[in-house]
Amino acid sequence: MGIQDIIEGKKQWRAHTARVKALPPDYRIVYKEMQKYLFKVGPVDLPDGPLLPGIVDFFEEGTAEGKGVLQLIGNDVAAFCDDLVKDSRTYADIHQESISRDPAGTAEK
Repeated sequence: MGIQDIIEGKKQWRAHTARVKALPPDYRIVYKEMQKYLFKVGPVDLPDGPLLPGIVDFFEEGTAEGKGVLQLIGNDVAAFCDDLVKDSRTYADIHQESISRDPAGTAEK
């Protein structure tokens, strides 16, 4: 990854965060919670993948339709996030695989 890639990535991230800041307060709160959850358990390609921008697109559409954020995702943010990443390789999967390969638990030592 070169300097230009890093600069372009930062530009894209700043544009993404500007879109998030433009959302209504309830949407922003839910987005931040989803983002925290997904960075903990989400897909390996989360920072570079289409998931976070896709969520913002979805939220912008919901806002345009006059819907509340919970009308879109339901009351369980974690369950909604889990459903989004159910077919993606996650850090939890990688950890589980490392435990499965090393039943004695010596991989972390």
